[in-house]
Amino acid sequence: MMTATYTLIKGSVPLLISMPHNGQALPDDIAKTMTEQGRAVVDTDWYKDRLYDFANALGAYIIIPHYNRYVIDLNRDPNGVDLYPGADNTELCPTTAFNLAPLYLDGMNPDITEQQRRVKTYWQPYHQALAQTLDEIKAHYGQAVLLEAHSIKSAVPRFFDGKLPDFNFGNANGNSCSAALIAAITQLDFSPYSQVVNGRFKGGYITRAYGKPDENVHALQLELSQSTYMDEETLQYDEELAQQVKPKLKQLVECLIAFSQNKEVS
Repeated sequence: MMTATYTLIKGSVPLLISMPHNGQALPDDIAKTMTEQGRAVVDTDWYKDRLYDFANALGAYIIIPHYNRYVIDLNRDPNGVDLYPGADNTELCPTTAFNLAPLYLDGMNPDITEQQRRVKTYWQPYHQALAQTLDEIKAHYGQAVLLEAHSIKSAVPRFFDGKLPDFNFGNANGNSCSAALIAAITQLDFSPYSQVVNGRFKGGYITRAYGKPDENVHALQLELSQSTYMDEETLQYDEELAQQVKPKLKQLVECLIAFSQNKEVS
């Protein structure tokens, strides 16, 4: 199902994969207020749909927005509450890139009225679809699993020191999914890639808001280092690198599906 702001692909197993930062589009009325850096949308979670192109064949539901995170960040609280208090956070409607370059021309930052318009136009439809789909999955199968599929450059000094591990799992410090699920994930063989759980990235707004393991809805975020599948300087997809990491992602998705169906994880 394709709408004006997102695409929802129906599945046949109790797993929904959300890619809230995959969209690249900018509405014309917003793009004309932005800097060249802003229009380049360099902080996109690049090629997530391409990396997970196997997932629907495995039965997963998939939801992907059309518009870029620079328009509005679908993984932020609509009330503007910081994800990581005391740390550097990007806003609901970002005004600077990850490298702190301005995204808008002088005097063109979105004001409160414009931010509220974007919440209504772009944020709410995605979250309504996310919530309804999880409800439908749970009603049909008895439980639902949500994978928040993200990626980021391996080095972003604004947010963390040094180089990021390859696979960064977050479950809100154990609050968004069952201990059994995170245990199953950590027992998988991700070598030669490095991995961490609840390191710098513990799960964003979606993981925290929708993960309710006591109600049989389990949410997990994966922040994948972009160095595992693309050239981080040219922002080009690297087929050779991608073909090496995709089996690990498929293994992860298969594990989540097995858990969602109450099957033993192999």
